[in-house]
Amino acid sequence: MTGRRRTRSTFLPGLLTRHARKGVLSAGTAVACASLLAGCGVVPGTTGDAGADTITVMTWAPQSTKATNKPGMPAFAQAYARWINAQGGINGRKLNVLTCNDHNDSVAAAKCARRAAKENVVAVVGSYSQYADSFFPSLEGAGIPYIGGYGATNAEFTSPLSYPVNGGQPALLAGLGSALAECGPVALIRPDTIAGDQLPPLLDSGLKAGGHRASHDQRAAEDATEYDGQAERALRTTSNDRADQGCVVPALGDRNGTFMDSFRRAREDYPEVRTATVLGSVDQTVIDATGGASGPYEGSYITGWYPVASDPRWDGMKRVIREQAFGDNRIDPADAGVQTTWIAYTVFRQVVESLGDGEVSADTVAETLDDGLKVTTGGLTPTLRWRFQDKLAAVGFPRLVNANVTLQVVREGRLVSARKGFVDTTRTLENTDVNY
Repeated sequence: MTGRRRTRSTFLPGLLTRHARKGVLSAGTAVACASLLAGCGVVPGTTGDAGADTITVMTWAPQSTKATNKPGMPAFAQAYARWINAQGGINGRKLNVLTCNDHNDSVAAAKCARRAAKENVVAVVGSYSQYADSFFPSLEGAGIPYIGGYGATNAEFTSPLSYPVNGGQPALLAGLGSALAECGPVALIRPDTIAGDQLPPLLDSGLKAGGHRASHDQRAAEDATEYDGQAERALRTTSNDRADQGCVVPALGDRNGTFMDSFRRAREDYPEVRTATVLGSVDQTVIDATGGASGPYEGSYITGWYPVASDPRWDGMKRVIREQAFGDNRIDPADAGVQTTWIAYTVFRQVVESLGDGEVSADTVAETLDDGLKVTTGGLTPTLRWRFQDKLAAVGFPRLVNANVTLQVVREGRLVSARKGFVDTTRTLENTDVNY
């Protein structure tokens, strides 16, 4: 056993290796999938009986829930499978995409991971879940790599089997803080939760890098039905008689829209105060739904992980959608989840291509990535390469290899680039004083 595999065994004491479990799993896999066919997410025409010339992966995300939904991620993964298989597969191998709905529920997320192990998938690719503590134990026990998660959890930047393609919430907030350094007073509206407690230092690290004082931290219930009091207080805090009017930063996740309803009503007496937030909380569909150019997001700075959706570097992804998912309204090319899934599958394809005619398994995929494979994404990210301990390990992000963000702004109701190129938040994050 190599040093790398010993590291994984130490990380998961007492668990059988994937090689030892493979014979146990293979006998039950056909029965399990036959009995669960309706829930396996099999893609018609692309995911028939898996054989030696078929590579099986899984993509999961919450769908049809009352909270965050990302149906475009598994839908795009299925479209990608149809597209790649129409071209002869990857190195002549068919791509078999299974999907799973994690229902925004820790139990369901764990079930998705256990099913991935039962189905003998070689990787989970381009997925979203807020319940990493529930799904990672099963993936790690089976040795299954998690490629291109959405960046929603701390574990995605710490697990040795995670290969993130973006900088998650830490990079977005640090980058936003840097962008707001020329703003007046900044008020952060965030959930009164343990997770919410981690947000102010990340935003403040960016503000500090730009010579700005710390934000005004305002806590709010994460399940409130209105935020009139918080909106009024934030506007009073950030408004003054000078030219440097302030900025209000809502970071309430799915409740951002609820806050903005309250903010819109209270803003009439403070017309110069602007808003700013991170992509994922706001995208073009949200801007359109809240009034476009006449809505509360006009003039807002928004940080994202990737170039704006109109950038020609997304043409490859759009071609897949046009050829294999035309008319599928679940797939929005401007959605950061769909974009992350495209990049994750770009990574996976290059890993498989690098293996040539060799075995494609969870072990060989993880080993190839751990051995320093450099992956290019057509300029949508810097060249990606994962090491067990990277630059940001000292501040709790050992797997965070892409700290770049883009700065965007809402102009005339459209989300456009505010600054050319990427902003690297690595140094800013190195100076933060809390682990995410």
